[in-house]
Amino acid sequence: MKLVIQIPAWNEEESLGGTLEALPREVPGFDRVEVLVIDDGSTDRTREVAAEHGARVLAMPGHRGLAMSFAAGLRESLRMGADVIVNTDADNQYDASCIPDLVAPILRGEADMVIGDRGVASLPHFSPTKRLLQSLGSWVVRKLSGTEVRDATSGFRAISRAAATRLHVFTRFTYTLETILQAGEAGLRVVSVPIRVNEGPQRPSRLFRSNLGYVVRSLESMARVVVLYNPLRVFLRLGTLPILAGLLLLLRFLYLSLGGDGGHLQSLILAVVLVVVGVQIAVVGLVADLIAVNRRLVEELLEAQRDRSGDD
Repeated sequence: MKLVIQIPAWNEEESLGGTLEALPREVPGFDRVEVLVIDDGSTDRTREVAAEHGARVLAMPGHRGLAMSFAAGLRESLRMGADVIVNTDADNQYDASCIPDLVAPILRGEADMVIGDRGVASLPHFSPTKRLLQSLGSWVVRKLSGTEVRDATSGFRAISRAAATRLHVFTRFTYTLETILQAGEAGLRVVSVPIRVNEGPQRPSRLFRSNLGYVVRSLESMARVVVLYNPLRVFLRLGTLPILAGLLLLLRFLYLSLGGDGGHLQSLILAVVLVVVGVQIAVVGLVADLIAVNRRLVEELLEAQRDRSGDD
């Protein structure tokens, strides 16, 4: 059994060394533990620091962002023959001694993906606003994904090989929410385990400049994944609204006309327009569903290809 610990890094020369030194060299249940640093186009000594600490380095062709680095790391970890992949941050935010707890549910066959729960409500370096937004976001993700994840934005997570072959990152913003939604839609078992974070000052996030910007980008990512995996359900529900409104207006028109109250032609026209719009939205859902079926077939081919590349 091989464990690969992957670390996406962008200009992290100051903190990366400490992060790598804290990683365990042996983890119960694994014969080998290897470390992979994904250098996301750093302009400092990130790559050199990783190599000096014995980590394997995957250099991205320029700065592509956290989500793309995470996805590239999954692909490279699979090529390295990983049976389980642990993702952690380069800023040494997470306590590396929790890695055995993180991988334990996968080793016991109880989970395909394990998310480290930081206990957001009690984190001292989170402002009250950020705690509220994090808790609300995790609640939304739980409802959409059908999982019980308590800390959806945590980047400290373990992923089985089978789950890694089925994850496809489409956004360029952050992988955290999207991969949980994907896992829920794919029927993968996702669980949370409590983990610890390291004390000390935390650098500001590089993903967003304000809480509002983070919320907007996160909602965009969640909407994209939900529509991508359930287009027929989404568009049928959206199309039902104008159809029902149009039918109610049509019934009103018929009722008034049979009662001898003439006119109300505007209601009839609006009713027809609403029904036509609703039907068009439903048709879009059908077309999108056919596209989604084709996408799932492509994903299955990619999964098979990833499995073969890992076995080589």
